[in-house]
Amino acid sequence: MAGQLLKVSSLATAVFASSGFYLYNRQLNLNDLTVIRFGRAAATTVVISLDYLTAFKHVEYGTEEYWAIRSKVHLRSAERLRDLCCANRGTFIKVGQHLGALDYLLPQEYTSTLKVLHSRAPQSSMEEVKQVIREDLSKELSELFVSFEEKPQGAASLAQVHKAVLHDGRTVAIKVQHPKVQRQMSRDIAVMEVLLRAVHWLFPDFAFMWLVEEAKKNMPLELDFLNEGHNAERLANMLAHLPFLKIPIIHWDLSTKRILTMEFAEGGQVNDKDYMKKHSINVNEISENLGKMYSEMIFVHGFVHCDPHPGNVLVRKCPQSKKTEIILLDHGLYQVLQSDFRLDYCRLWQALIKGDMSGVERYSLRLGAGDLYPLFACVLTARSWAAINVGISSVSVTHSEDVEIRTNAALYLPQISELLNRVPRQMLLLLKTNDLLRGIETTLQTRASSSSFINMSRCCIRAMARSERLNSYQRGPRMESWGTLHVIFVSSDA
Repeated sequence: MAGQLLKVSSLATAVFASSGFYLYNRQLNLNDLTVIRFGRAAATTVVISLDYLTAFKHVEYGTEEYWAIRSKVHLRSAERLRDLCCANRGTFIKVGQHLGALDYLLPQEYTSTLKVLHSRAPQSSMEEVKQVIREDLSKELSELFVSFEEKPQGAASLAQVHKAVLHDGRTVAIKVQHPKVQRQMSRDIAVMEVLLRAVHWLFPDFAFMWLVEEAKKNMPLELDFLNEGHNAERLANMLAHLPFLKIPIIHWDLSTKRILTMEFAEGGQVNDKDYMKKHSINVNEISENLGKMYSEMIFVHGFVHCDPHPGNVLVRKCPQSKKTEIILLDHGLYQVLQSDFRLDYCRLWQALIKGDMSGVERYSLRLGAGDLYPLFACVLTARSWAAINVGISSVSVTHSEDVEIRTNAALYLPQISELLNRVPRQMLLLLKTNDLLRGIETTLQTRASSSSFINMSRCCIRAMARSERLNSYQRGPRMESWGTLHVIFVSSDA
């Protein structure tokens, strides 16, 4: 304990000394927000670390008092982290939202506290919005739009969306990037990396460097709105055979890396049961269709929209056909799955659905889980080991099982942390996506329905059959070539 406290005090001294030196060298230029952001993040890290180091000094591990104190420390720390994200905005809010989505991987105190970041995103001023449009499109608002609603339809960590009407009468949604995010991103990620390494030095069991690695890889892609537009078009073409899926059309002439203009599509959030009741939308149909489209993305195509939080998944009755539609928004964060990974993932889910324990072990090992494969299976399905042993399609999720899984997220945090560092990077966004989809199903009370397992199985079988046909086709020409060579050699011998 004394050694750890010495580490914290040394870390705090180094942090504040370096901040002071930096400020001095910059001649107290307070307009350089990196210094302030770093200072806030460092101070929060030190306070949280000290809380964890000192809170359990006189408490015996495993007692009721220990668990009660631990829960309070988790909550205090989560609130400090939330406040830091709100203060530093941008990249910090994005990473906080990511953590808030990991319902079955992190303690409940963290996920429930950080979920509010979806509604705490910053707003740019109208003048800042106009400036971005002026810089990127070289025109004033009045030249581009008949009307432009100043109040955003929604604000997120990286951008905000406004409703407008074009001169030809079409209604569009304009997604405008917050002007400072691009400049701050790389510095913010560097700050997070330094502080996470410091925390890992203090608490060796805390190994969340995967979070920084994911941010480094994904943030530049999410900040490129042209990339987002191409993702939207690719998915729309890929899933064009699903009549219930609506992806807004992109207006490329009014889109840049910082501005994305698209068809305006209105609907209620997928977790708004009152909206669905009012508009006679069947929650079971929505849940089944959501499962269908994600099974296709993951198992068949390996091109996955990885941010299906309720604000990005809207539902409505189509104005023309009056049929139920799912509107999928925000196509910045995608995961492309490598073929071998995707097929092993298919086989693992097939084993989990059937209760094939040798298959569960085999394919978990192939996906990098090692001796933590039982934990991996529980994390992936958010089901108990008992349910996995009989096949997750055979037993319904009970409230007590759900509570057990969420509780275990706190109990096994070091092991979960190690697991997340072991598995391929492709797996991390899939785990987040799974948790977000489960959250929607839980709200709609359609979790673990038989139709969802049937759709998953069908897609897994399709993917594996397609792979087998491709392999057979590729083997065919080689066999034919070998046969031709064999004839030549036999003829020449003769």
